[in-house]
Amino acid sequence: MPQFSLETLEQLAHEAGFAAAGMAAVPVPDSPEDREERSRFDAWVDEGRAGEMDYLKRRDNAGALVRSSLRVALPWARSVIVCAANYNSAHPRSTDPANPDAGWIARYAWSGRAEPESRPSDYHKVLLRRLEALRDQLTGRFDPFESRCFVDTGPVVERVYARYAGIGWTGKNTCILNQRLGSWLFLGVIVTSLEVARESPVAQLAPDRCGSCTRCIDACPTGALTGPRQMDASLCISYLTIEKRGPIPEDLRPLVGRQIFGCDICQDVCPWNQRAPVAADPELSPRAGLVNPALETLANLDEPEWERQFNGSPVRRAQFSGFRRNLAIAMGNSGQHKFLPILREWAASPDPALSESASWAVRRLEQQPLEQHTT
Repeated sequence: MPQFSLETLEQLAHEAGFAAAGMAAVPVPDSPEDREERSRFDAWVDEGRAGEMDYLKRRDNAGALVRSSLRVALPWARSVIVCAANYNSAHPRSTDPANPDAGWIARYAWSGRAEPESRPSDYHKVLLRRLEALRDQLTGRFDPFESRCFVDTGPVVERVYARYAGIGWTGKNTCILNQRLGSWLFLGVIVTSLEVARESPVAQLAPDRCGSCTRCIDACPTGALTGPRQMDASLCISYLTIEKRGPIPEDLRPLVGRQIFGCDICQDVCPWNQRAPVAADPELSPRAGLVNPALETLANLDEPEWERQFNGSPVRRAQFSGFRRNLAIAMGNSGQHKFLPILREWAASPDPALSESASWAVRRLEQQPLEQHTT
């Protein structure tokens, strides 16, 4: 990439609001790197580890998985600029002591809200604005080039390119880990038609610094981390509480604990995240009421109120039905008999997933002695 250095990219990315940036070449079709990524992704999907996330299983007309190789979806792609924004905060971890009637919403979803100037601060839109600003800066430095900006929406496995771009290494929990920033990172990418000269790479791979540590694997309640860097998404609490529609498998419900949207456990126990800096990013700052939220307060929201409460928030992805299903399971795991009235009401709901989950929660609470669960 002529007259373009990592320092220049990092400077422009920092000015656009990112904490780190890098660039990687898209593997040449049928190269060893391309075959390796295709084989890994194909096997992961074929083994059923994508669960019900059908967008990961989409194939092109030739039958190739669209996300197995970037050039399958975007034949003109030659490079990927990866940018990372830090969303860490000084608030408690999910693994810290909390009230038994409190739920947990994943840290990444704390910042979404509608602002007075009608600029939603959902991280997808915040990062997309920043990526587009960075692209505008790059456009004036090169001959016209094709590009697309993506934040979780494109046919790009962002974590793969984040590793190629030197943002960090792939941790044993499958998250990208940066030695300075930890894993509390939002990733956004700009796919471009710009060539990266092989003789002058823009970034170097970050060394793997997980060592012999297995805290994330040991801490995963459902065993979704089946080994180092091996994730069965169909068992992951984030998948179960966000992507999964209908009932959550009964044997997994006690293991979901108090998680009502996403899960941070594998990141909360990571030693690198204990030293990660707190972000100073107003657009990604946590909103009040989403840290250890009271289950009862959330359960009392009707659908219009829930829509208003989570307007501009990633929490909307779970849908109202799924969110209530998650609340019912968390209540059942809380040991708090005070939740029985609302759970019995939900058990009569016409929504089959909510009804079945609430009935399970009622049985679970009724089987536990009352005196052990008073507050």
